[in-house]
Amino acid sequence: MRTEEEQVEALKSWWKENGKTLLLGIALALAVVFGWKGWQNNQRVAAENAAVVYQNLVQAVALASAPQATDDQRTTATHLAKTLKDEYGDTAYARFGALFSARLYVDSGDYSAAVNELDWILAQSPDEVMATITTMRKARVMSAMDDVDAAIRLLDGLKAQSFSVSVAELKGDLYLRLGQVDNAREAYQAAVADAPQGERPLLSLKLDSLAVKGS
Repeated sequence: MRTEEEQVEALKSWWKENGKTLLLGIALALAVVFGWKGWQNNQRVAAENAAVVYQNLVQAVALASAPQATDDQRTTATHLAKTLKDEYGDTAYARFGALFSARLYVDSGDYSAAVNELDWILAQSPDEVMATITTMRKARVMSAMDDVDAAIRLLDGLKAQSFSVSVAELKGDLYLRLGQVDNAREAYQAAVADAPQGERPLLSLKLDSLAVKGS
């Protein structure tokens, strides 16, 4: 059995060989902990700042969309949407901001700029809901640009069941614009079949109007 003096000497020897490694490991562990907490704090601050910019954007868009809106009001709204994209591009606020920006471009007749905003959202790998909403809006903008066939092909790629009624109805509208009444009727029928009973009365009216045309 070792004497107390031998145990002390053994401890000193172990510390001489391993002490620096142990201290380095502790330092690295502390750096990871404090770094993680710092990152979390930065994320929280960024999210709060993005929320403030987004709230300002919502108010700015409301003013910019009014019939009496000024150029300065429209410029302010566009600038806030760009700020969200440039400084908080990895947040949901930035994607909603781009949706607002696209709407403002559509209102001003700048369809190409609107498509660019919508494409930016899709490039961020959004969730299925955001991707579907964005794609449907892009299809409407493409239709306004007289690229109706491409808009329909775009909708063909949407598979979200929760949007099946809206997608089918929009397809019907686009087919009708092309004068393809049979395809429009088929799309409206698919939408009616998926819609909860008693809802979407306008959709039923669209389908009924085609029945009159076909008779």
